[in-house]
Amino acid sequence: MRLGDLLARAGLASGEADEVAVTGFAIDHRKVAPGTVFGAFAGGTFNGEDFIPAAIEAGAVAVVARPEAEFAGALHIADAEPRRAFARLAAGFFAPVPETIVAVTGTNGKTSTVEMTRQIWRMAGERAASIGTLGVTTPDGSVSTGLTTPDIVTFLANMAGLAREGVTHVAYEASSHGLDQYRNEGLTVSASAFTNFSRDHLDYHGTMENYFAAKMRLFTEVVAAGSPAVIHDAGDGSDWTARAIRQAEARGLKVLTVGEGGNFLRLISREPGQLGQLLAIEHEGEVRKVNLPLIGAYQAANALVAAGLALATGVAATTVFDALGRLQPVRGRLERAAINQAGAPAYVDYAHTPDALEAAIAALRPHVGPGGRLIAVFGAGGDRDSGKRTEMGAVAARGADLVIITDDNPRSEDPAAIRAAIMAGAGSAARETGDRRAAIAEAVGEAGPDDIVLIAGKGHEQGQIFGSGENMRIEAFDDVEVARECAGGQSSGGLG
Repeated sequence: MRLGDLLARAGLASGEADEVAVTGFAIDHRKVAPGTVFGAFAGGTFNGEDFIPAAIEAGAVAVVARPEAEFAGALHIADAEPRRAFARLAAGFFAPVPETIVAVTGTNGKTSTVEMTRQIWRMAGERAASIGTLGVTTPDGSVSTGLTTPDIVTFLANMAGLAREGVTHVAYEASSHGLDQYRNEGLTVSASAFTNFSRDHLDYHGTMENYFAAKMRLFTEVVAAGSPAVIHDAGDGSDWTARAIRQAEARGLKVLTVGEGGNFLRLISREPGQLGQLLAIEHEGEVRKVNLPLIGAYQAANALVAAGLALATGVAATTVFDALGRLQPVRGRLERAAINQAGAPAYVDYAHTPDALEAAIAALRPHVGPGGRLIAVFGAGGDRDSGKRTEMGAVAARGADLVIITDDNPRSEDPAAIRAAIMAGAGSAARETGDRRAAIAEAVGEAGPDDIVLIAGKGHEQGQIFGSGENMRIEAFDDVEVARECAGGQSSGGLG
């Protein structure tokens, strides 16, 4: 493929690059081969410009970097935003891609929403896939990538690979980090969605305004102009929701709101049941009843956003509402992991923000038996937003009857200091057990027949992270498996 053609497609100047042959793209100089276009970006730990000479020596024919970068031996594709220029250039190389691509952003619910969207498409007869925290899920299985939004080369290569496998529909998570670092640029996004917004990742973004601005890049820059934007409206007057709607409208997107305040899919009522919840949804003047086989208000919200995306991409309404009644639970999202000897269920959830923890507790509260307790086990990650820890403790103390504070990926921080910050918010309602396995064993072992156990924070994760950098180690740890072991082998898949 000629570099000149790629530059023209990306709207970048070509000049002397017309006849240069390109064989690949890389942002890691160790992956450069002859004919590669190398992306040299400044990062939090390394400056990619320091590796330009090594990339050129390995055969890079062009380097995308800031205008002030100085080097010889390869073409300099200069841009003030080299990450964005590189992404748009690479998108022309990794082609074709699936014809229908949708992106989901928001603080909570992205993983569930893209997976539910994939499931609805599959039940509509499409070959569909999802990309996000759970990895790449296809009709033939799933592969973990370890990141919600992988690097741009991996992202685009995955998309092209899916197309070669016959996948026509893909839903992907657009994380704030990925949007801020231009890790999912260059593709035509048919529809987009915004789930909700609350505190998270302030260790990276600094302020809520910066965090929100990163999310809004999906609407303002990434998606195709005039495309549908599905926005969840809980009907609670959220200013963040109102601002998201205004941003989408300003771009000229077709705004489709869903939820209690929705105008496209309006949630009229929600009745919790033993195995799920009965939803009454108004769509185009008709009220439809759906037995959603998932529990919790936030699962209903995620399902409505997924339904909105499916409808926006051409799936018939009858098919969509039928599919809602057959959705399968998403790994680590209110997943019923085990039932102990007394008959108390233990649920595992990825909730690791105050809002998500509050939502998980609220989802399980209606299922606690008469006189029973909701027992919550959770911690907070190290080297991440420390300001949310005390708030998480307060949320748990308000919503749960027994709170056990434990470790959750302490990384380079002192685990006891992290637990102390959470305990400061939880007060006398909590007790502290640092070892996560021991904490889960306590909760599962103490739960009576009318109790419910919530194990929050890690969800689908398969390891516990200690240390950082060269000193980092990951110890195998799966909340679901540990809960089953602690329950004495009694376990049940699905939700109840």
